[in-house]
Order: sequence, then structure tokens, then C-alpha cells
Amino acid sequence: MSGKGFHVHGPHDHEVEHQSHAEPHGMAGRLAVATAIIATVGALFAYMGGLKQVNASLYKNEAAIKKTDAADKWAYYQAKNNRQNISELAVDLVPDGRKDYYRGEAARYKAEKAEAQKEAEKLEAESKEWDEKSEHEIHEHHRWQQATTALSIAIAMAAIALLTRSRRLQIGVYGLTAIGVVLGVLAAIHI
Repeated sequence: MSGKGFHVHGPHDHEVEHQSHAEPHGMAGRLAVATAIIATVGALFAYMGGLKQVNASLYKNEAAIKKTDAADKWAYYQAKNNRQNISELAVDLVPDGRKDYYRGEAARYKAEKAEAQKEAEKLEAESKEWDEKSEHEIHEHHRWQQATTALSIAIAMAAIALLTRSRRLQIGVYGLTAIGVVLGVLAAIHI
């Protein structure tokens, strides 16, 4: 023996090789192509949904930071208010020679308090803006997730349609895909 093996082709081997070179056709071919397209679009939609979720979290975090900064400013405001009150009380309690000093201190604390109030209100407004941005991103995230879910169900339906060779399910696949794409477009145009 020369050590060379020989290969015997069975009837099914020829058909398998022929089918591997053939173009997809019929229901199976159409569903296979549709499923690949649906999966690709679904992956893009899932990415966008994830991006919106991350943005929403970042914006919510920024809102919390601004809210904390505002709380700090309000605490500073309250401290200045307490000092102003003490200075005003001191005007009534100290001898005449020290009254002007405490009046000046009360006026200074009042001015510092007003500035702290402006800063705190500005920070609260910024916090509210970040919260609104976060809510908007969450809304868009939900829309992307709805689109992705519709496409995922369409892919599952395509597998069932292929196994059962059901025309109705095949039409359902295309219908559900259309719904998913519409939801994706609505998410993309921020509705």
C-alpha cells in the first residue's frame, strides 16, 4: 500500500456540496437574508440604546453633583445668615463704640449671603437641566430598547417560520421588523 487513502462520495455528499455553492432561494433563503439584516439592524439599535442609557447615567450623576454643590452653597448661606443675625443682635447688646463695627459685619454677611443665594439657585437650575437631559436620554433609551425587542422577536419568529414553513409567520416577521424599524427611526429623530 502506498499510504494514500481514497475517498468515496455518497449520494448525499454530492448534494451537500451542490447546495453549499447554490444561491439561497425560496422561503429559507429569503428568511436567512432577512434574519441577517434584522440582526445587524438590531445590533445597531442595541448599541444606540446602550449609549443612551450610559448618557442618562452620566447626566444623572452630573445633576447629583450640582445638587450637592447647591446644598453646600445653601449651608454657606445659612451660616452667613446666622452670623448676620448674631451681628444684628450684638448691635443691641454692645456699648455704643462697638455698634458700628457690628452693623458693618451684619451688612457684610448680608451681602455674602445674597451672593451665596445666587450661586445656590444657579447650581439648582443647572441640576434641574442635567436631570431633564437625563430623562430625555432615558426616554430615547426606552425607544431604542423597544425597537431592539421588536427585531429580536422578529428573528425568533423567523426561526419558527422556517421550521414550520409558515407563510403567515413569515409575513409576521416582516411586519414586526417594520414596527422595529419605525421605532428605531422614531428614536433616531428623538420622538
